Amino acid sequence: MMKDKYLVIGSNSFSGASFVDFLLDLGHEVIGTSRSVEPHKAFLPYRWHGKDAGFRFYNFDLNSNLDELMDLINKEKPGYVVNFAAQSMVAQSWENPDHWFMTNVVSTVRLHDRLRHCDFLERYVHVTTPEVYGSTNGFIREDTPFNPSTPYAVSRAAGDMSLKTFFEAYNFPVVFTRAANVYGPGQQLYRIIPRTILSILTGKKLQLHGGGHSRRSFIHMKDVSNATHLIATQGKSGETYHISTDEIVTVRQLVEKICRKLGADFDACVEVVGERLGKDAAYMLDSSKLRASLGWQDRVSLDEGLDDCIAWVKSNLEVLRHEPWDYIHKP
Repeated sequence: MMKDKYLVIGSNSFSGASFVDFLLDLGHEVIGTSRSVEPHKAFLPYRWHGKDAGFRFYNFDLNSNLDELMDLINKEKPGYVVNFAAQSMVAQSWENPDHWFMTNVVSTVRLHDRLRHCDFLERYVHVTTPEVYGSTNGFIREDTPFNPSTPYAVSRAAGDMSLKTFFEAYNFPVVFTRAANVYGPGQQLYRIIPRTILSILTGKKLQLHGGGHSRRSFIHMKDVSNATHLIATQGKSGETYHISTDEIVTVRQLVEKICRKLGADFDACVEVVGERLGKDAAYMLDSSKLRASLGWQDRVSLDEGLDDCIAWVKSNLEVLRHEPWDYIHKP
């Protein structure tokens, strides 16, 4: 396999750090940027096995360090830029919607307008979200109309639509990815799977919003990273690809499954609280386009993936119990 140079924006995010790990496994040269300094290595899969010699990190914020970021890109000339960076929390986007629009629309469009002049760029991968569709009925394809229901979702839809015009006007080499609910070792503790595991292991009550009736497809980050790499190298410019499994569970069923694996009583561990504002009832993505055109398939079952996450939490329990459990907003 040819070894390429990748620049991963948002490399400290769960998805970004996992993708860096995947790329390093393939022997690629990887540069990462993020607005935050690197967290504890328990959250950075590429720091776990001593294979990070080929990785360089820069603490750049899209909102305030675009010039520095572009200087780096023009110096390094990566063939592939993969952007995981976004203000990504749904509920909190109601509190400061302008922050979400600044990062996900204004700063992102500024980045794209600079990148379109980079003639060395083979592919720009824009990692976006199924939130742009709103709540869905049945499995939906990539051509489903946008129907966003939160400031976060509106901001992502606006960024996506702007980028689509860049492809049409400038032939900008973009591909879009929209993944179902990703999970795996190293995920932030405010996400449902690590939070449930950690709550049970430390004897804390888990708050289950709305009783956990919303339906989701949970897909392991290893499968998502594999798909993202395939889309980056073999996808068709201007196209969107869904990354999902066909297994749909309610959040309650997911929590019940984790309780069974840990020998815990659901009723003793969970407290049902009110639903979050604007939360969509279901995301069910049809991933047949990715499977048929690029030969991708998911390989990690939910049972295997949950065991993977439980092992990670247990092996890092003393570190994780002292890390922040809740999302901390940064403008």
